[in-house]
Amino acid sequence: MSATNPSSPDSGTVRSLTFRRFKDGDNKVKSWQKAIFDADHSHKCPTYIQSTPPCQGSCPAGEDIRGYLNIVRGVEKPPSGMNWQEYAFRRLTEANPFPAVMGRVCPAPCESGCNRNQVEDFVGINSVEHFLGEYAVKNKLAYRKPETQSGKKVAVIGGGPAGLSAAYQLALKGHDVTIFDERAELGGMMRYGIPGFRTPRDILDAEIQRILDLGVKTRMNCRIGTDISMAQIRADYDAVFLGLGAQAGRALPVDGADAPNCVTATAFLKAFNDGRLRHVGKRVVVVGGGDTSIDVATVARRLGHIDKIHEADRPEHAIAGHVAHDVATVSARQGAEVTLTSVFAVDKMQANKHEIEQAQAEGIAIRGGMAPVGVVRGPDGRATALRVVQCEARMSGGRLEIKNIEGTEEDIPADLIVSAIGQAVDFTGLEDFNNGKGAINSDKNYQVQGQAGVFVGGDVIRPHLLTTAIGHGAIAADGIDRFLQNEPLEKRPKIDVHAFDLKRKMIEKGYTFSEVHEPIRGTFQNTAAIHNFDDRSDRYVISHKELFLGHFPYTERNRRGVVTLNAEQALNNFEERLQPLLEAQAQAEAKRCMSCGQCFECDNCVVYCPQTAVFKVPKAKSTTGRYVDTNYNKCIGCHICADVCPTGYIQMGLGD
Repeated sequence: MSATNPSSPDSGTVRSLTFRRFKDGDNKVKSWQKAIFDADHSHKCPTYIQSTPPCQGSCPAGEDIRGYLNIVRGVEKPPSGMNWQEYAFRRLTEANPFPAVMGRVCPAPCESGCNRNQVEDFVGINSVEHFLGEYAVKNKLAYRKPETQSGKKVAVIGGGPAGLSAAYQLALKGHDVTIFDERAELGGMMRYGIPGFRTPRDILDAEIQRILDLGVKTRMNCRIGTDISMAQIRADYDAVFLGLGAQAGRALPVDGADAPNCVTATAFLKAFNDGRLRHVGKRVVVVGGGDTSIDVATVARRLGHIDKIHEADRPEHAIAGHVAHDVATVSARQGAEVTLTSVFAVDKMQANKHEIEQAQAEGIAIRGGMAPVGVVRGPDGRATALRVVQCEARMSGGRLEIKNIEGTEEDIPADLIVSAIGQAVDFTGLEDFNNGKGAINSDKNYQVQGQAGVFVGGDVIRPHLLTTAIGHGAIAADGIDRFLQNEPLEKRPKIDVHAFDLKRKMIEKGYTFSEVHEPIRGTFQNTAAIHNFDDRSDRYVISHKELFLGHFPYTERNRRGVVTLNAEQALNNFEERLQPLLEAQAQAEAKRCMSCGQCFECDNCVVYCPQTAVFKVPKAKSTTGRYVDTNYNKCIGCHICADVCPTGYIQMGLGD
């Protein structure tokens, strides 16, 4: 059997259907009976094992992805008086308070890990998150304030994704939180590092305001170490979270990189997002290969250049902080020639593949396997070209190794060169926290080594994704909460993500539990425990090899609308390109989720059990994850229920 399906996010690229139940040449039946049967009976009976799906295991923010997809698709029902959209939003935001932003800009490692890739194509998790985030903003959904306050005060240094995430989680726990930020507005790299046509400012503002509405205070234009000392912060607050970010760019490590028109990506994007940068020159060269370099290149394409530029209006002056004249607003914009170079081949670049395709469609030349070796400067000291050489790059032991190919040097003409090769932390006033490598050391709970009550997260630990910073903030908030309650900081679980809580769901439905009196092993009638259920979500990610993939027919992904521009259309176009799914599309996409590691009520086990040992739980006592039960007086351990379970939720373990 074969078929084709799109493989890149929201695009038309196709690939072959990968899943086949049997491969060519298979001619032997693999017997499991010897491992199961003991004479004429079996000690192996079904047990119900909840595992973490790989999407959640791959999510740096730790979202309960399977949980909110099951709500969207209608498997898990919301409590009385709440619609599914709000219930799914609340499940999602237990981990991530920025669904509308992350649904747009996250490169979605969850989709790379999705087991549905073994059938035809991943589930569009990012697009469903986008839909829920849009719904919440449009319908002005608010977070619920805690009923009690702890009386403890926490200072959050830095109002970027890590700091805002920590503040959000701490406020929900009843603590008094104040965010200190050196800029005029909150958001960090979400505001100053990503262009507005990827993160609309009204959406970002709405998601930040929801956090502030929990009672979170702010002190803007206030830098710790300059405007207020760290010693004063420690004296005034019971705990501190450091979310400093890494908003200082790294210059190119080559001769001539100190030319005035050689700038860093962070400075370039901040100048653009502040409204100072209005044009970039005729020829722009960006050095990088990650998402930031794509953002710089696409912004440069939109800004273009103007003729007869005044010396004071050169782009490097605007980037340095000078106010430009109004000439850029009255002059006719013309396109810029934008080239992006990367030491990696184009198909090995770290940037989101979808964003690479969009950049190429806009006429941006992306040249892989090219390393910068120098900046060519003119008589006035300004850069006129970037000298590059062909190279071979690879990662070895976590280190980047680059081998230049001699005799392949060439000069790429440039009026502006932008370095997007990494970021650095500005430790001015906070030098004591610098570990000597431009970062801060912490333990697994993100508590700073040797600094009880001081926690850290985000790029100051290691520059990575925005969603990684959000996850750091949530984990650190848990540690701060335990610290404030004088509880020991226990070891974090192996798989540190939010997971479906079956007991909470059953209590939500009014189900009560009796006291536990041993032994209760093997019973299906005792109400002292959830029948033969084990939640292994904290230590086990379920593989596609443990699913019955044959249950899932080929179903094409529901794609978001994407506005693809050419070079001419991109000029001066700052409109959003990504359109959210419609409600019916979001529900249809959620139904493609295979609910790996949790029952989604397909009835296979009930239908195929030859002994009628597997039965549906009475409706009054059933709920998500508690849909079927086993009568062990009838069960003979034939293994069929586990064999036909699509999600791997049923396993033959009882009796071990």
